[in-house]
Amino acid sequence: MMVRVPLRPLAQILTARDSGDNPDDIEKQNVNQRYITYTDLTQKRAERRLFFVGIMFLVSFALVCARMTVMASSEVSAILTEVSTTKLISQRSNILDRNGNILATNLPTIALYARPQVMIRPKLAVKKLIKIFPNLDAKKMLDDFTGKKTFLWVKDKLSPEQQQAVHEIGEPGLMYGPREMRLYPNGRFASHVLGGTRFNNQSSTNADMVGSAGIEASFDSFLSDRSQQGKALQLSLDLSVQAAVENILGGSMDVMRAKGATSIVLDVITGEIIAMVSLPDFDPNNRQLVPLGKEANSNPLFNRAVQGVYELGSTYKIFTVAKALDLGLVDPETEIEVFRKTKILGTDVRDDHYKVPKLSVTDIIAKSSNVGTATLASKIGRNNQITMLNDLGLFHPTEIELIEAKSITPLRPKKWIDSSTVTISYGYGLSISPLHLAIAYATLVNGGYKVTPTILKQNNKDLGRRIISEGTSNHLREILRSVVQRGTATLGNVEGYEVGGKTGTANKQKIGAKGYDNDRVVSTFASFFPVKSPRYVLVVSFDEPSYRGGKEKSERSAGWTAVPVSAEIIKRIAPLLNLRPSFDSDQVVQIAR
Repeated sequence: MMVRVPLRPLAQILTARDSGDNPDDIEKQNVNQRYITYTDLTQKRAERRLFFVGIMFLVSFALVCARMTVMASSEVSAILTEVSTTKLISQRSNILDRNGNILATNLPTIALYARPQVMIRPKLAVKKLIKIFPNLDAKKMLDDFTGKKTFLWVKDKLSPEQQQAVHEIGEPGLMYGPREMRLYPNGRFASHVLGGTRFNNQSSTNADMVGSAGIEASFDSFLSDRSQQGKALQLSLDLSVQAAVENILGGSMDVMRAKGATSIVLDVITGEIIAMVSLPDFDPNNRQLVPLGKEANSNPLFNRAVQGVYELGSTYKIFTVAKALDLGLVDPETEIEVFRKTKILGTDVRDDHYKVPKLSVTDIIAKSSNVGTATLASKIGRNNQITMLNDLGLFHPTEIELIEAKSITPLRPKKWIDSSTVTISYGYGLSISPLHLAIAYATLVNGGYKVTPTILKQNNKDLGRRIISEGTSNHLREILRSVVQRGTATLGNVEGYEVGGKTGTANKQKIGAKGYDNDRVVSTFASFFPVKSPRYVLVVSFDEPSYRGGKEKSERSAGWTAVPVSAEIIKRIAPLLNLRPSFDSDQVVQIAR
């Protein structure tokens, strides 16, 4: 409380009078002093009020800022539930070929999502989005945009051009979020081996990438394990060899108007798959689910190399000869009666392509005699035949690390009767995959050791158990070489590289009826090189080829289809595999000239 001082204090006036001063001056001084005191008091009051107003302003400003922050983050948290706990970006390991080339990697991208509750013009948004993304379902999207959903993913990856187009729509309910897409820089190459990926349960709380097929699915746990710290998965594939095989096989398939084709390059010692091709193929960057239809093998997602099971014709004949040689029943020069038509174990068997009374064991394979092979099968007997085929792995799924191969079991007779022994000896009655065939041939020519296929690069690998003797294996290599030198595969000769192998042309079973269709065949050539010291097996197979360049009866046969394509492949890939050509002295002189 302020004490009010009088303007004319009596004591001061009396003193002023005694001294002769003017008493009015005292009043003026007191008025002035009172004004100064009041002014100071008023200023202090104003300062206090300003201080409290400032405090209130700062508090209010802080509350507004906090609210704005919450609102800004709520656009994400409402979508993602809690941004701090949501995993939007997957850190999936790379996949490499045997030389370190990238087959699969990750690429940061932008995903498009929608918040229907804040959309202004959902119908217009749908109309414009369909123009940008024609593959989207317009009706479903409109139902989602006008329904009760508060969040949905629209597109899991956008190009910069697509993002700009969406931005120009001007719809506030369309927003972007970070993603990581799986990139396959080589496109279609090795698509069936790699398989592809997908986002698992695309939602506000889960955007993890998982493998959908092939290696991506088989090794999903390893590839998605972040404790691996980005350690890459290295395959046995050689990208340059894979590309060469795919290019040649694809062009040949078009020329022959074939329904499909497959090829495998296999290391006969380690079992490593150097190349695996199945046509038609697909782009794993845009893997579309295709209905299987009546014939699953017409689906581009179908891996013919491991999933397709076929009767592969005369390529089986060498299995019978191998067992007969290993049992000591014959040698390569033993002659066998081969009447054009005869009955063996109660089954009619015939050969139409030559007229001779006898053929050596070597010529039975070189000339591809059904009668000669069936005769040898009757000599070794049903049990020995079954044992041989089982030892070669032709009754069970292959052990390759592809998820598609796990459930593929060859088709064998429920009851193995005498007629089964006869027909299977030359390629009918047992259906296997091209990979099964490649494994069996690798076992026969590598010295007789069982081969286990793998799609992973191997540094060291022990030989499998012995199936046939080394001597038998040596005989088989020479016999198969004769097929290329003077038999059914003369178009398979490659200058500088000794090639051996066996052709097989098998009629396909009729669709919806019993018997075989003479106009529909599977033509196959199982080959290996070099003959003297085998390193690789090459299997080439065409589904329903029709080549118009040869004799009318040979238009679809393996000798006119699979064999020349195999020769072209070997010519192309042998240098890529660091195999030096070898020439005899006469060839060297001719080349020098």
